[in-house]
Amino acid sequence: MRIYRRSKLRVAALAAGVVMAAGWLGFVARAGDGGQTNSAAPPAAPAAIVNYTYEVVNTFPHDPRAFTQGLLFQDGMLFESTGLYGQSNLRQVELATGNVLRFTPVPGEFFAEGLAAMDGKLYQLTWTNGKAFVYDARTLAKQGEFKYTGEGWGLTSDDHWLIMSDGTSVIRFLDPATFKADHAINVTRNGAPQTYLNELEYVKGEIFANIWQTDWVARIDPATGRITGMIDFSNLLPLADRKPETDVLNGIAYDPAGGRLFVTGKRWPKLFEVRLKKKGAGNQ
Repeated sequence: MRIYRRSKLRVAALAAGVVMAAGWLGFVARAGDGGQTNSAAPPAAPAAIVNYTYEVVNTFPHDPRAFTQGLLFQDGMLFESTGLYGQSNLRQVELATGNVLRFTPVPGEFFAEGLAAMDGKLYQLTWTNGKAFVYDARTLAKQGEFKYTGEGWGLTSDDHWLIMSDGTSVIRFLDPATFKADHAINVTRNGAPQTYLNELEYVKGEIFANIWQTDWVARIDPATGRITGMIDFSNLLPLADRKPETDVLNGIAYDPAGGRLFVTGKRWPKLFEVRLKKKGAGNQ
C-alpha cells in the first residue's frame, strides 16, 4: 500500500471527523457551563506558546520496516504498534539493539494505530474499524477487545484514563474498563482548534502529540486543551538515513524512571533519545 493513498483516505475521512468533533465540542461545552449563560468579561489572553528545539543524547537502531503508529517505554523495554493493512503488529523491542523480542500480528483487515499501557495491559487502536485490542503486557497475548466511535489515531495513559486522539482537535478520556468516554477536551493553538493530533504520550502531567505530516510535537495542558509549547524536530533524521519509503515523524515514548524522552518515525532506521531546549516564546 502506497503511503500517499493513506494520506488521501485520511484527508477524506477528516471531513466526517469534523462532524464528530462538533458533537464532542458540544459535549465539552455542556459539561463546562452546566447549561448556564456566562455574562462575565472574557478571560485574559493566554500566555504565548513556548517553542522548543532538541539535542540528541543517544541514537538507537530502529526497524526501518516498522510503520510506527504507537510507541511506549515500560519495564526497560520499548513496545511498538505498527500499521498498514496486512503488516500491522504489536511488538516488544530491546532498546539498545532494536531487536524484536516478542511479536503479535494483527489480522490483515486492521490498520493498527496508537498504543498505551495500563495495569499490566496494552491497549492498541485501529484506524477505521472502531475496535481496540487488549493484550497482556508481559506475553503480548490478546485478552479482549473494545469498540469505539470514530477513527483511532493516538493513545496514551495518565494511569487513570486512557487518552485518545482521532485526527480532529478533540482528545477523549476513556474508562479503561469499558472504553467509554468520560470527558473530552478541545485542543487549541492560539485559540484555534488544532487538528491532526496523532501519536500521544503522557509526559510529566502534559500530553505530547505528534502533529501528523509535520516535524512538530505539541505540548498540551490536559485540563484545558491549550497548547502551551511546540517542539520542532526538524532534521532529526539525517538526510543520509532517508530513503524513498521513509515516512514522517511519529512515535514518542517517555521513561519516567530515567527521565528519558524517545522519538522516532514511520520506517525510520533510528530512534533518538532527545533533550528539549527552549527556543523562546512566540506564536510559532
